Amino acid sequence: MISENKFLNQSKSTLSGLLPRIDSIKQIRKKMSITQKKLAAMTGVSTSMINQIESGRSQPSYNTAKKIFESLAKLEGESSSHTAGDFCSQDIIKLKPTNTLHDAIKKMHELSISQIPVFDNLKIVGLISEEGIVKHLADLGQADLKKATLADTMDSIPPIVDFDTPANVLVPLIRYSKCILVSKKSKIIGIITASDTLKMME
Repeated sequence: MISENKFLNQSKSTLSGLLPRIDSIKQIRKKMSITQKKLAAMTGVSTSMINQIESGRSQPSYNTAKKIFESLAKLEGESSSHTAGDFCSQDIIKLKPTNTLHDAIKKMHELSISQIPVFDNLKIVGLISEEGIVKHLADLGQADLKKATLADTMDSIPPIVDFDTPANVLVPLIRYSKCILVSKKSKIIGIITASDTLKMME
């Protein structure tokens, strides 16, 4: 059973709203009885950088923060052999930036889904969700739904993780995002939704 890591105390101060609080790193590290030097070695950054991050003197990039939390998750003892690739659906429903909000609503109703990635050819450019559509309904009439394109109304790109990312790293990400995309060799090959993460709790 893969449970939510006990160290995940989230707040609005998270990087891009997708990762646990940066100021929780020191607490997690000490709780797991590992040194800054060891965490630095696992993460691929300098010990001084870890020190600066923990003291609040430096704000890490998203990728650096993600590596730190992934490293801590691996040490947590809750890691299993399962990865993002084990839980993702490789049947990705896609829309284009030129599709309309009406197209998105129709597709969601047909397939009983609440979010759809938006691709420009093979490149992910955004996400359209029920929540995002509702935000625009107040400003749009029925006729405008057929005119408003996703290019003007879509949300930002959802988080993207590698195929081999440990499954327990996904739980905090899905709590802050409507879905997670899974890549392999720089190509998007799958999607993980909130319902998929329930499988990890079995």
